[in-house]
Amino acid sequence: MNRDQLQKFVQYLITVHHTEVLPTAQKLADEILSQNSEINQVHGAPDPTAGASIDDENCWHLDEEQVQEQVKLFLSQGGYHGSGKQLNLLFAKVREMLKMRDSNGARMLTLITEQFMADPRLSLWRQQGTAMTDKYRQLWDELGALWMCIVLNPHCKLEQKASWLKQLKKWNSVDVCPWEDGNHGSELPNLTNALPQGANANQDSSNRPHRTVFTRAIEACDLHWQDSHLQHIISSDLYTNYCYHDDTETSLFDARGWPLWHEHVPTACARVDALRSHGYPREALRLAIAIVNTLRRQQQKQLEMFRTQKKELLHKSITSITNLEGWVGHPLDPVGTLFSSLMEACHTEDENFPGFSDFTENMGQGKSLEYQHLPAHKFLEEGESYLTLAVEVALIGLGQQRIMPDGLYTQEKVCRNEEQLISKLQEIELDDTLVKIFRKQAIFLLEAGPYSGLGEIIHRESVPMHTFAKYLFTSLLPHDAEMAYRIALRAMRLLVLESTAPTGDLTRPHHIASVVPNRYPRWFTLSHIESQQCELASTMLTAAKGDVRRLETVLESIQKNIHSSSHIFKLAQDAFKIATLMDSLPDITLLKVSLELGLQVMRMTLSTLNWRRREMVRWLVTCATEVGVYALDSIMQSWFTLFTPTEATSIVATTVMSNSTIVRLHLDCHQQEKLASSARTLALQCSMKDPQNCALSALTLCEKDHIAFETAYQIVLDTAATGMSYTQLFTIARYMEHRGYPMRAYKLATLALTHLNLSYNQDTHPAINDVLWACALSHSLGKNELAAIIPLVVKSVKCATVLSDILRRCTLTTPGMVGLHGRRNSGKLMSLDKAPLRQLLDATIGAYINTTHSRLTHISPRHYSEFIEFLSKARETFLMAHDGHIQFTQFIDNLKQIYKGKKKLMMLVRERFG
Repeated sequence: MNRDQLQKFVQYLITVHHTEVLPTAQKLADEILSQNSEINQVHGAPDPTAGASIDDENCWHLDEEQVQEQVKLFLSQGGYHGSGKQLNLLFAKVREMLKMRDSNGARMLTLITEQFMADPRLSLWRQQGTAMTDKYRQLWDELGALWMCIVLNPHCKLEQKASWLKQLKKWNSVDVCPWEDGNHGSELPNLTNALPQGANANQDSSNRPHRTVFTRAIEACDLHWQDSHLQHIISSDLYTNYCYHDDTETSLFDARGWPLWHEHVPTACARVDALRSHGYPREALRLAIAIVNTLRRQQQKQLEMFRTQKKELLHKSITSITNLEGWVGHPLDPVGTLFSSLMEACHTEDENFPGFSDFTENMGQGKSLEYQHLPAHKFLEEGESYLTLAVEVALIGLGQQRIMPDGLYTQEKVCRNEEQLISKLQEIELDDTLVKIFRKQAIFLLEAGPYSGLGEIIHRESVPMHTFAKYLFTSLLPHDAEMAYRIALRAMRLLVLESTAPTGDLTRPHHIASVVPNRYPRWFTLSHIESQQCELASTMLTAAKGDVRRLETVLESIQKNIHSSSHIFKLAQDAFKIATLMDSLPDITLLKVSLELGLQVMRMTLSTLNWRRREMVRWLVTCATEVGVYALDSIMQSWFTLFTPTEATSIVATTVMSNSTIVRLHLDCHQQEKLASSARTLALQCSMKDPQNCALSALTLCEKDHIAFETAYQIVLDTAATGMSYTQLFTIARYMEHRGYPMRAYKLATLALTHLNLSYNQDTHPAINDVLWACALSHSLGKNELAAIIPLVVKSVKCATVLSDILRRCTLTTPGMVGLHGRRNSGKLMSLDKAPLRQLLDATIGAYINTTHSRLTHISPRHYSEFIEFLSKARETFLMAHDGHIQFTQFIDNLKQIYKGKKKLMMLVRERFG
């Protein structure tokens, strides 16, 4: 600017910000006008627009209070109102600052961490033994990972590292500091250790020192970058040694002379993350490639080693797990780090080294990134690229055999991490080069023994491969179906649920104590795992449609490996849907698979309670109907292994015999008769086994066959005395009457009455209608039948109102007016003075007397008027006897004498009855 412009610039600056800068401007003006001030001794002035000088510490002013207040606010919102998102943005800001090599990054993270440690919910959760939410746990994970990055800064000063270490140790020692594996002593307290197991019983998980979210960063403070081999790897693309003999486990170079880096994989990958985070992308990429080459070499060596010991290991059926700490779901996310570093390198915007737009961020926005196979780097094979390397390292990590970690949080993290990696892989278009990589890794996974989660023998507690195998299966299917099926079938196993699985020689305490037999209490994600297993099976069934050999193999695998009836039922339904899609004829093999699975579900749930059982049984009949008449016949013949007697009669046989089934199957008379015969045999067997619940269905099913019907009726008579309730007998009796067998109905009604007992106050009992019906039935049959049933009624029924109702009905019409053979009787009404009505009348009067005394012992004034009505009803019955009025008068006098203390009530009795 020229002089005038500068003057204007200063004046405007002061005018616009006069409140803030006026004192400073005043002070500066005074100094400039004073002859010998310091400002006038220096030539020129600072240029704020020029940026820091090359040697300056890059450090702008950090508004500490604002950062603290923001974090405090977001934490207090407890994950609502997008606060988690805000905190993630703050973490991203820290990463951005590290990338710019801005020393404020560490300071800002310190402020954030202090607020996290001061979160009052930590001690609250600790006291209550509740776990923190997943979202919040993930924020703590990111916090731990960021500290790891900071202490691994390749250019930080020693005293800086020392101060961070001190700070980290301080946080680490606070008792509410969250643990890395997420179970702060809260998850199902030691169900796993309920029963001590063997020598390691005392070393249970509660005694093992727990890592906190800061432990790894504290350990990483011991790491340095001074190793000359490491320095060469990260600083040069040309670092090779072609005269090197690659024979030892820890060679610095491989057989091609390319550099290797043998550090513990998660630690080595943390270095890659640190290099990327601190703005050294080229160095990060060089190290990543060395790590991948090392992993591939190890894979090869492991395969060779296993091949030499294979016979012996398979014979003993033992397996050793080299990795107790898997890379997928690991707190440092080693596979994710390698994958994104390599993917970043193949997503080029220009010919130079990629601009480091954060790869994962782009993934999140669902942009379809164009990944290119970049020309080979110095240390890549012919035809390889960063992309093929990224894909290969993801496959190596996902296929690694690893032990299921302890604790709900870490187990969920394994699933989540695996799904995230797979979804990133799914965005990559598979070309021939990548298919080769898939094939190569698939072969390794199947043949590599204990190093692979898909090896021939795996440890019973290794993390299942269902989700990964489903991805491999769908990816390989169009290119190599044989390999795809080998992978998927191998992955179907779920050893933790099998009693004979190899336990292996695991070096850490191994809990098999189980509260429910064969259900692992420490496998918190078991239900998710089982549903993934089911998904894998369903994917194979769908793909195998039309291929008899493959369908049979998949069916065997399902029957062997899936232990949950509801999942097998789901697969049976899936197979049925795929088999009967509208656009084509049903696939009969797949229908049979569906039926086989359905039958297995029936057998599994026959003796256990299952709330979906009814739906399952109905579905099975539908499925068998689709398969054909022989399938229906077969399930009826072996009903006792599949159904309860009630299900067999009320659902299975009834549905099979229905018109809709006959029409659906276009059955001829011969086939209809064969099915009906099976249904009748089933009905009689069920009736013998469970007469209470099956007798009626059996009679209905046998109606059209005289001999079978007689047999079913006989079964009812034989079991009436011991095995049937009056309700069941009355129901069958009414059915008999309805079917035109009144004498049989009468016989059953008399049997039912012997089971019944109605006390004096049960005047609304549900069986009353049945008793009235039984009396009406015997009345219609004739005098003898009525005479035979009345003593039974008198014995069973003590309720006055019911007895008087029966009495009234019997005196109104002549019994047997329409006799059995349509003969008309003489038409005389029965006398109340002679048996059997005399017995009924006496019983009714007796019941009224007893009921009156019972009611009077506990009567309250609000029931007085109701009681007087009851006595009026009683008088009507008394008066039916020829000396009834005398009996009634005596009865009333008696009452007045006994209950004279109830003055008001007795006054009412006098008013009404004298």
